[in-house]
Amino acid sequence: MPHDIHPRGRGFTLIEMVVVVAIIAILAAIAWPNYTRHVAKTNRVAAQACLSQYANYMERYYTTNLRYDQTAGGTANADPQLGCQGEVSRSYTITQATDRATFTITATPTTVQLGRDSLCGTLTLNQTGARTPTANGCW
Repeated sequence: MPHDIHPRGRGFTLIEMVVVVAIIAILAAIAWPNYTRHVAKTNRVAAQACLSQYANYMERYYTTNLRYDQTAGGTANADPQLGCQGEVSRSYTITQATDRATFTITATPTTVQLGRDSLCGTLTLNQTGARTPTANGCW
C-alpha cells in the first residue's frame, strides 16, 4: 500500500493559509490607496467638466442679456440646475457668484472627497478662464 505525503487527507495546512492571507493583505495595502486616489481624481475631473459646462451657460446668458447677473428686465440670473450638478453632488457643491461683468463658479468638495483630495480642494473658474487652485495636477 503506497503512503500519501499528507496522511491525514488532502487539505491546506495552517502555514499555507497564513501565507495566502498575508499575500492578500499586502496586495490590498497597495491597491486600496491607489483606488482611492483614482476615485478622487475622477470626481475632480467630473467637477471640472461641470464648471466648464456652467461657464458655457454663463457666456450664453451674457450673450443674450449683456450681463451675467440679471436679464435686461431686471430678473436675477437663477442657478440653472445643470445636469452635471446632480452628477457631482455626492462629491462637490457647485455655486455661482455673479455681478454685471463677472462671474465665479465654485466647486467645493464635500463628504469623503474633502478628505481624499487634500491637494486641490475647492476648484474655481471665472469669466476670464482663470482657474484655481494652480497646483500641478489640479486642472
